[in-house]
Amino acid sequence: MLTLRPYQRDSIDFTWEYIRKYPGNPCVVLPTGAGKSIVIAELCREAIQNWPDTRILMLTSRKELIIQNAQKMLTIWPNAPLGIFSASVGKREIDRITFAGIQTVRNKALELGMRDLVLIDECHEIAAEETGAYRTLIGELKAINPTLRVIGFTATPYRLGHGMITDKPALFDELIEPVTIKQLMDAGFLARLTSKHTGLKLNTDDVHKRGGEYIESELQAAVDTDYNTTQAVEETIRRAGERKSWLFFCAGVEHAQHVRDELINRGINAACVTGNTPKTERDSIIKQFRAGEITALTNANILTTGFDAPDIDLIVMLRPTMSPGLYMQMVGRGLRLKSHGGDCMVLDFAGNVELHGPIISVKSPKQKGKGDGIAPSKICPDCDEICAMSARNCPACGHVFTKEEEKKWKLHDDDIMGEDRIKTVCIAYWKWSVELSKKSGKEMIVCRYYPDGIGEQPIAEYFCVYHDGFAGIKGRKAIKEICDAIGFDTIPNDTKELDRAPCPLSLKYVMDGKFPRVLARDFPPVEPKYLDVVPF
Repeated sequence: MLTLRPYQRDSIDFTWEYIRKYPGNPCVVLPTGAGKSIVIAELCREAIQNWPDTRILMLTSRKELIIQNAQKMLTIWPNAPLGIFSASVGKREIDRITFAGIQTVRNKALELGMRDLVLIDECHEIAAEETGAYRTLIGELKAINPTLRVIGFTATPYRLGHGMITDKPALFDELIEPVTIKQLMDAGFLARLTSKHTGLKLNTDDVHKRGGEYIESELQAAVDTDYNTTQAVEETIRRAGERKSWLFFCAGVEHAQHVRDELINRGINAACVTGNTPKTERDSIIKQFRAGEITALTNANILTTGFDAPDIDLIVMLRPTMSPGLYMQMVGRGLRLKSHGGDCMVLDFAGNVELHGPIISVKSPKQKGKGDGIAPSKICPDCDEICAMSARNCPACGHVFTKEEEKKWKLHDDDIMGEDRIKTVCIAYWKWSVELSKKSGKEMIVCRYYPDGIGEQPIAEYFCVYHDGFAGIKGRKAIKEICDAIGFDTIPNDTKELDRAPCPLSLKYVMDGKFPRVLARDFPPVEPKYLDVVPF
C-alpha cells in the first residue's frame, strides 16, 4: 500500500474533520507537483471504506486529468468500484466512484443518480455565479440528495474578475491549505525555480482588456513581431546553456508557430502544439518532447493544467497575462523533480513575475467591484495637475510625461522564488497572550517573537484555535507542533506556561501585505515536559 507523505495525510485528515464538523464545501489547495491525484484517490478509498454506501462523482474538464486520476485510483486500490464517464476518453461507465468529464455529464444528473460526494479537480474553473455546467449539474444532484457535499481541488484558489474562489456567490466556503510551495521545495518534493532579468520586455501598453484579461487578438498583435521573436529566441538560446527541455508559452496560435520556426532556423529541434493540432499529432509531439527527442516545445493556451513533463528545465514566458492563476499554471510546469536533479530556469519576457509576485506570495485578484475606489493618478511636475495614470500628456498644461519611475522592486535572478523577501531573525524571547479577533470577535492565541536586536519590532503570529472551519483546524495543529517542539506533552491552558518555555533560536518569515507569515521556527533540542492540563 502506498505511504502518504505527511502533508498528503494532513490534506485528507483536515478535509474529513471539516466535513464532520462544519457545513459548506471545502477546497483543498495543493501546489502543482504535490500529488493531488494521490490525495483524491485515497479520499475516495477512505470514503467507501468508512461509509460503504457512499457514492462519489469525480469531475474535471480535461481528459488527461480523468485518465491520470483514474490510474492513480487503481494504483492505490486495484479493485476500486470505478467507472469512467467521458466522451473524450471513449467510456460511459457509472459506478460507485465515477470519474467524469463535465462536458459529457453536464445534463446527466438523473443518469448519475444519488451522489453523496462530488470531488472537482481544477475547481478554480467553476463560475462564481450560479451558472455554467458545474453549478447546474451540482444543483440538479442536490435536488436528488440535499445532503450532497462538494470538495474542490486546485493549485490556484482564485479566479480573474472574481477574486478568491471562496468569495460569494462562489461555490466554496473554506480553503484547506496543508502545505506551501516553499515547504515542498525545502522537503525535496519539488524542484527549485530560478529566473533571469531578460533584456527584452514585451510591451502591452496599448493592449486593451476584457473581463480583466488582455484581449487575445490585440495581445498577439502586440507581441508577435519579427523583432520580438528574433530577440527572445536569441536570448533564450544564449541563456539556456546545457538545459535540454524548453517549454514556451506564447500569446496565440500564429505566435507559437512563429517562435517554433525561429527556433528551427537557429538549429534547435522544436515543435508546436495548439488547439488546432490534430489529436494524434499532438500526442506524438508531446511523447517525443517527454522523451527528450524534441528540445523546444511552443504552445498557445494548451499546456497548462493536466500536462506533465517532469524534466522541463527551461520555461519561457512570451505570453503576458493579468491572471495570477494562469501565471502559476505556466511556471508550475517546471516544479516537478527532474531525473537529473536540477532546477528549472524561467525566462520571463512577459513581465508576469513583476506583475504577480514571487511564487511564494502571489497576489490574488480582487473581487469584482471591490477596489479601493481611488483611481491611480500622477502629478504633473510642471503645474501640479492631478492626472490619470494612463495620461501621456497633462490636460492642463500639455506636459509630456516621460517613462514612469521604476517599480518598487526590480526583477533579480532569484525573484521568482521570492527568497530575497524571506527574512531570518534570531529570537531573544517570546510572549504569549489570548486576544479577541477584531473581525470575528472570537478569542485567539497570539505569540509575539522578539528579535535579538535593539529597536527590532516583534513579529506576531496568530493561532485561531477557537475559530470554526479550517482556520481553527490549522491553528490547533500549529499550536500542537510548537508544543511538541518545546517538549510539552499537552497544550497548556495557561499561556504563561508557554512564556517560560524555550523560544525558537531563529525564525523565518515573509510579509503578506501588512502582516508577517511565519515559514519556519528553529527550536533548540529540549527534554519532554509533562503537564497535567487539558488541551483545547
